[in-house]
Amino acid sequence: MQTSRADVADMIYFLTIARHRSFSRAAVELGVSASALSHALKNLETRLGVRLLNRTTKSVTLTAAGDVLAQSVHKPFEAIDSALESLNRFRDTPSGRIRINAAVEAANLLLAPVMPAFMDRYPDVEIDVVASNLMVDVTDAGFDAGIRYGGTVPEDMVARRLSADIRWVIAASPAYLERYGTPAHPDDLSRHRCISSRLGDNRIYRWELARDGEALQIAVPGSFTVNQAETGLIAVLGGAGLMYFPEPLVASYVKDGRLRLVLTEWSPLEDGFHIYYSSRRQVPTGLRLLIDFIQEVRPLGL
Repeated sequence: MQTSRADVADMIYFLTIARHRSFSRAAVELGVSASALSHALKNLETRLGVRLLNRTTKSVTLTAAGDVLAQSVHKPFEAIDSALESLNRFRDTPSGRIRINAAVEAANLLLAPVMPAFMDRYPDVEIDVVASNLMVDVTDAGFDAGIRYGGTVPEDMVARRLSADIRWVIAASPAYLERYGTPAHPDDLSRHRCISSRLGDNRIYRWELARDGEALQIAVPGSFTVNQAETGLIAVLGGAGLMYFPEPLVASYVKDGRLRLVLTEWSPLEDGFHIYYSSRRQVPTGLRLLIDFIQEVRPLGL
């Protein structure tokens, strides 16, 4: 059977669907509609004369034939991607598309502030950021890299530091503190309104406080739980209660008086943001340039 151009394009679609086990997630990565992907796969299966995927309303799985095909063509297509990427060194202006899965705070505090200048310097490099606190396998999910706090970076990945260590603080609005008082010791938190955080693995975060070698993990009372600090920040600014934050997220509000820090002697310094990627794949030029740029600009110190 002779391979057509349509086969090559549809094979890329097939590999992306196979990696995600999802038409909708593959469609997001490829920038097409899920219905277009479904149509392309049906055409590919018709031309090949075999079913490649089992589809239900809840899942997408590979058939035996689909598994054989995915295993057979994965490395050749990866080699093509690598060869095309190597052409960047011959271009006057680097180009390419980089997909990054970043913790929400990293996306807002680290990536967004540098984007205007980065886009001016490298106008043909496209950065696609998915901001999420859920821990994902960035390679399996089709990302070039992930950005997380250093302590949560997977051990089997190459990691590079993008920021200085970050201090964690407890903040509240002046109105809340005037109404309920200011805690003088971590034990006082049990008598306050606190906004709780849900971690990427669905656990409720225990506030980690430290002073002079003494470390505490406190399960604070909370009638409001959020999975993004930015959501809690809005509530805290409105007087909802106390919340534990990375200091850069609240620094401007503390400076203008809209928030106050409490228990500052218990504020620990924790690992800063790191970017991580697979050691088994060539580092895309755009990703290398972005890492170098952030380390040059240092939006959160380094």
